[in-house]
Amino acid sequence: MANNYDVAIIGSGPAGYVSAIRCAQLGLKTVCVEKVTQEKEVALGGTCLNVGCIPSKALLESSLVLLNANENLKVHGIKASKISFDLNQMHERKNGIVSTMSKGVAGLFKLNKIDVIQGQAYVADEHTLQIISESDDSNITAENIILASGSKPIELPGLPFDEKLLLSSNGALRIEEVPNRVAVIGAGAVGLELGSVWSRLGSEVTICEALTEFLPNADDAVSKEALKVFSKQGLNIHLGTEVESLELVENKVRMILSNKELGDLEVDKVIFAVGRKPASEGLFDPKLGIELEDQGFVRVNEFCQTDVQNIYAIGDLVRGPMLAHKASQEGIMVAEKIAGKNSSINYKNIPFVIYTHPEIAWAGYSEKSALKKDIKVEVGTFPFQANARALTSNEGSGFVKVVVNQEDDSIIGVHALGPSAADVVQQGLIAMESNLTSEQLGSIMFSHPTVSEALHEAVLSSKGKAIHLNNRKRK
Repeated sequence: MANNYDVAIIGSGPAGYVSAIRCAQLGLKTVCVEKVTQEKEVALGGTCLNVGCIPSKALLESSLVLLNANENLKVHGIKASKISFDLNQMHERKNGIVSTMSKGVAGLFKLNKIDVIQGQAYVADEHTLQIISESDDSNITAENIILASGSKPIELPGLPFDEKLLLSSNGALRIEEVPNRVAVIGAGAVGLELGSVWSRLGSEVTICEALTEFLPNADDAVSKEALKVFSKQGLNIHLGTEVESLELVENKVRMILSNKELGDLEVDKVIFAVGRKPASEGLFDPKLGIELEDQGFVRVNEFCQTDVQNIYAIGDLVRGPMLAHKASQEGIMVAEKIAGKNSSINYKNIPFVIYTHPEIAWAGYSEKSALKKDIKVEVGTFPFQANARALTSNEGSGFVKVVVNQEDDSIIGVHALGPSAADVVQQGLIAMESNLTSEQLGSIMFSHPTVSEALHEAVLSSKGKAIHLNNRKRK
């Protein structure tokens, strides 16, 4: 293995491994450094693949299959009794998916001739990485360095994770027996997804959110309807509720909450989903001149360059939402910049998805955020209850909403609550990035029957031309 590289990358998550592959594609000699896990393995794929996006979606899918078996088979005339489940087998399935995908990343590294070094990396100077491993310590040099070390779950002051009773989002994916009662702190994407998993598997789930507004970054109509749907599903969501103190009593957790109507809450597990913080501590020599912003984010310019010209930072280490797809796109942009190509990212149109049931997704402006910018808008909505494909799948909850700039007819926001919401919004995002007007998107033929037709009808609705809807205005 060489000691000198064109590019050295710290971290192999969605930011790091994607950037490494793109660097290699562009002919750059590349190495990726990844720390060893407690299991003495190199967990290629980072948080997303190993303890985040992928394992959580595996458990969400398994728990949804169970829910459908218990509640929805009879709608189709299918009779079943004594349905049971094996949580260990669900975990085995989840772990198998993670292993397969991690090996896939390793295979891609080998295919693209990317070196992998196991160990903890430290940027000693603008071209040198010190690698600390169990076997020995070593140095490598690189013309360019990319910091992609990701993030870690935030602990509340005085409440460290023990991963037995007080769980991080990582630990919440490894619970071995279904708890009777679970409290989730935080009603964002992670809290709602993990709460949904354990609720479907039989736990009584209480979600405590300090904010008084539910999903404040989503469109108001989506947030309002989603709260109703989740409450009907049995998620006990309490807004404006903070944890004042916790006490461990006989293998249970007693919670004192700011919401006195709830009283003291005694649960078997507490899952903390209050966000994540950049893993920037101890990553580089402070004398280098790389500046940190609030909460430990690395300061970068629009091309993800730090204050040291040949050192970049991407993904969860830098400003913006902590999303895998945003991280990957930054990794590609930086690789192309290093190779001398022009590349940029439109941060205005980052898609957001919450993988509950029904799904929630959005991109671009909400109606409220557009009006705050003094943008005059036209809004169109279409309910999945009027969509044939959704009804045949027993998925009639929710709707699609589009926000159109009245001045130039450009589509500036797409929002969905319902079946395949992420895919529906992605179609709208493609239209937005392609600068299609609502008239142009409305003139495109959509396959029938598909849930995508709800997007088509919502766009038509913005002009009062929806076919399967009583339009508020007609043109």
